[in-house]
Amino acid sequence: MQTLLWYRLSGFYFFYFALLGALVPYWSLFLQDKGLLPQQIGMLMAILHASRVIAPNLWGWLADRTGRRLLIVRTGAGLTCLTFAAIFWQQTALGVGLVMAGFSFFWNAVLPQCEVLTLAHLGEQRERYSQIRLWGSIGFIITVVGLGALFDLITVSWLPHICLGIMLLIWVNSLLIPPPPQPPQVKEQGPGFVAQLGQVQVIAFFMVMFLVQLGHGPYYTFYSVMMERLDYSRSEIGLLWAVGVVAEVFVFIFMPRLLKRYGTRLLLQGALLLTTLRWLITAWVPDLAPLMLFAQALHAASFAVVHAVGIALVHHYFATRNHGQAQAFFSSMGFGAGGALGALLSGLLWQSAGPQLTFMLAAITAALGWLLTSALIRPEKAQQN
Repeated sequence: MQTLLWYRLSGFYFFYFALLGALVPYWSLFLQDKGLLPQQIGMLMAILHASRVIAPNLWGWLADRTGRRLLIVRTGAGLTCLTFAAIFWQQTALGVGLVMAGFSFFWNAVLPQCEVLTLAHLGEQRERYSQIRLWGSIGFIITVVGLGALFDLITVSWLPHICLGIMLLIWVNSLLIPPPPQPPQVKEQGPGFVAQLGQVQVIAFFMVMFLVQLGHGPYYTFYSVMMERLDYSRSEIGLLWAVGVVAEVFVFIFMPRLLKRYGTRLLLQGALLLTTLRWLITAWVPDLAPLMLFAQALHAASFAVVHAVGIALVHHYFATRNHGQAQAFFSSMGFGAGGALGALLSGLLWQSAGPQLTFMLAAITAALGWLLTSALIRPEKAQQN
């Protein structure tokens, strides 16, 4: 792969996940600063995930049918900026929610199709995907640490201005990515997307992805709020988020070797056990900083390993002609449906049941994912494309 192309693809991931580094830890603090209640915050954060149920599948279907994948990425990035700009005129929860629904509809169309473009550019070097994706983690780290320190000095009300600036950088970077080389025109035979989706272990795989993101719901929605109430400074909260993503970077660096040595099933089983441990620690001892650092380091398992294995299994289970739809469905089932329900439920449980029980339930979802993986997922026995 050409060095310039490598930088352009890595740059897209850097800015895309830099935006996540601004939104995920701090948007709930921004909403709290506007005087919203936990139930309202949970519902609004669920919107960011809920749009992933519909948007990626719609755009993925359109990309597979038209072949205009890069145009969809560029258009989605541009419309994200335009719709988000309306946030500066919103004073009510309804207004904020409408803006969040609008911009996330376009924003969530972008990443799944960029994943397909990246893998197309990599060609026979697909195992190097993790080494491009790690730049997304670096972007997240820089943003989450930088904003944590910044918001100890200025009000969190500046967050929308920062987010809009990052969105503009995503759009500009998308204009620099060239179209991938056209593969030979070979008419593929075999089952279609729905038939491949109907395999028992494929259904189990998507259920596991759903459960993993369901368990992340309270973390993405209320972790910063919980830590602030435990008297952690915003700089310390930013550093805790960064610890998780630093660990994630190391996993992405070594993921090609790990996949070759251990295989997808064993890695997924181990990651789910460690995810269960992570949420148990977060539930019981969030006030103990050393244990919180350890729990955050387990983000390497709960996100990085699960995500990298998920990408690998999507490409294992589905034919090339269906990769756009399959990647979109992967996003919509996990980050979409799972994330949305996790955010919504955590918002309902946070005050009535408390943080401890909420994170205990998150641990149970990860344990259920391990049981499903152990019982049903056998990639080597899947119907081949």
